Amino acid sequence: MTSPETSSVATTSVHVSALDGLVNVNSLFTIAVFVGLSLATPGQHSLELRSSCDASADVAKKLIVFEVVSFSFFLFSSLVAQGLKLALNLLNSKDVDEIFRAHINIKVLRWGMMASAVGSVMGCLFLMLSMVNVIQIRLGLLSCGSKSSAQAVATLVTLVSSALLVYISTAIYAFWH
Repeated sequence: MTSPETSSVATTSVHVSALDGLVNVNSLFTIAVFVGLSLATPGQHSLELRSSCDASADVAKKLIVFEVVSFSFFLFSSLVAQGLKLALNLLNSKDVDEIFRAHINIKVLRWGMMASAVGSVMGCLFLMLSMVNVIQIRLGLLSCGSKSSAQAVATLVTLVSSALLVYISTAIYAFWH
C-alpha cells in the first residue's frame, strides 16, 4: 500500500514529465510551422507539368494564415504547460525536505493540462491544413486531379487524424481518471 507522500511524489513527477513532453513536441511542431512559411513564395510553379495545376496566391495566403493560427495554438499550449510546470516547481521549492512533492489543486492542474492538450490538438489540425496547402503549392492543386497531391493529402489526413484520435482518447481518459 502506498502512503500519501509516495502517491503525491509519483503524481507530481508524472505531471511534470507529461508537461515536459508536451512542450517538447510543441517545439518540434513549431519548427514545422516555420518550414511551411518558407514555402509560401508567390509565383511558385508546381511539379505538375500543367500550368493550370499551379496554386494561386490565395492558396499561399491560406498557407500563411493556417501556419500563424497553428503557431498560436502551439504557443498557447506551451505557455499553459510551462505555467503549470512553474507552479509545480515553485510549490516544490517551499520545503527542502519534500523536493518532489507539491500540494496542488488537482482541478486546476487537470483543467490546465486539458487546455494545453486542446491547444496542441488545434495546432495539429491547423498544421495539417497548412500542409495540404504546401502539397498543393509543390505538387499541384487537388482540383486539377493531381494524383501525387491526392495521395500525399490522403496519407497526411489518415495518419494525422489517426494519431490525433489516439491522443485525444488518451487525454480524455487521463482527465477523467
